[in-house]
This record gives sequence, C-alpha cells and structure tokens, in this order.
Amino acid sequence: MIVPGSSSQSLAAALASELDRPLAPVEFERFPDGELLAATPEVETGSAVIVASTTTSDAHLELLQLQDALRESGVSEITTVLPYMGYARQDSAFEPGQPVSVRAVARAVSTGTDRVLTVSPHEESVLEHFSVPAEAVDGAGVLADPLPELTDPVFLSPDAGAIGIAETVRESYGEGEVDYFEKVRHSGSEVEITPSDVAVDGRDVVIADDIVATGSTMSGAIAALEAPRRVFVTCVHPMLAANARTKLARAGVERVYGTDTIERAESEVSVAPALAEAIRSR
Repeated sequence: MIVPGSSSQSLAAALASELDRPLAPVEFERFPDGELLAATPEVETGSAVIVASTTTSDAHLELLQLQDALRESGVSEITTVLPYMGYARQDSAFEPGQPVSVRAVARAVSTGTDRVLTVSPHEESVLEHFSVPAEAVDGAGVLADPLPELTDPVFLSPDAGAIGIAETVRESYGEGEVDYFEKVRHSGSEVEITPSDVAVDGRDVVIADDIVATGSTMSGAIAALEAPRRVFVTCVHPMLAANARTKLARAGVERVYGTDTIERAESEVSVAPALAEAIRSR
C-alpha cells in the first residue's frame, strides 16, 4: 500500500504503478483554529509506504500524523519516503544557541517508521541522524532525459560539491565536458561566483545541481558565462521559491528541468523507478 502526502500525490501514484501496489485513500483537513488532520481511512494492515516531501512545516506535521494513523490502524511495517527532505541543509549549529534542525526532524520522523528513504539529500551525512535504517536514493540519473539535442555541450555545477550531479547528467546524456564554478559565500546573502575555465562561447550549457531554491546562486553562475549558445538548468529538487523562476528567465535560461521530488510545472521526469528499485531491494 502506498500512502501519499498532500505534497507528493503524483509521485505516490507513479510509485504505486511501478510497484503494482494499491494507492491508499487519504484525507486532509484543516480546522478553524489552523490545526491539521491527515487521516488514512480504510487502510489495509501489513506494510505501507508513505511518500511525502516535507517542503513546509505543515508537511512535516502531516507526515507525522500519517505515520501515527497507520500505526493506529494496525499497519505493522512502515517505510517513509522523503522525496525531498526539508531542513536537510540546516545540518549544523551555525551560531551559538542554534539547533541542528535536521537532527530534530530526523528524530521525530524516526519515531513513526521502520525505514527511511530520501532522494539526493544535500549531504548524505544527514542520514546518520535517523535512529532507523536510512538510505539515500540518487535522483540525478534521469535529469538528462528531457534535454533537447545539444550543441557541443558543457555540463557545469554551481560549485565543487555538486560536480557529481553534473557528471551523472553528462554520463546519461552521452557526451560533453564537465566543470564547476568556484563559489565563495561571504554571508548568508552574498555569494561570489568565479567563472569556469571551460570556454562556452557558442556552446550549449547545462547547469546541474541538487536543488534550485531561490535561484540567486544559479543566476549568478549564468551571469559569469561568456556568450553561451543556450543555457538549460536541471536539478533534482525544483524548489523554485518566490521569484526564482523569473530570476532564471531574466538570466537567459531557456528551460528548467526537475524531477517530481517537489511537484512543480518544471517536474519533467520522475524518480519513481529509482525509488521502486530501492524498495524492492530490501
């Protein structure tokens, strides 16, 4: 049985199809005082897979309620799939008195599940905070699928930390160079981007990253390029908060491609097959 969170209904349906498992009925309600209620009426006992991206604080609470509802209904084994794990980038106490937010979130999620899968977390070290078995699933393997035919392509990551994603996209596409930008963060809002040494004049550029949130870093990287033919952005998690899509369009991005870990108009490819393989492998 596949149980969808409200933010991951399309991905949950795709995963149910991949695994040939039923999609559970779910109900979501908000009371006049603002409190949430996520319920799973008429669920089967046995095992269940919850699919819920925690893109908001409400989504986190909703996930905990779904876990508890399944336990209350007698489900004996729960796998929690976090296609996108919120707070995963808050993996340190950056100032005295601050929490390690991802640790707090992982502890809460662990109480209601037997296993956790999450897709391409910013740092795999976040998995260490769960008290149940936790595994990362690579979502970058499908990012090349929607790309058009490219001219002498260059695959770039916004920093050295994401070079593996650019390499994966390049390998899936089948040709092209790979490089990355040097990024120096001077403050929470000030980032310096140094251009890559690869010449991009007249060439198609694909910038690959795990997540595009505000679009500021990506737009800065694009501004550092000299005379590319076309620019595409591909990412596992298309958060695209606030005016991020407009920033990218103004920077000259022709198309943005993402997966369905966060369901957006730019979610061109699905991580359902990769998740299904991970679930079957147990």
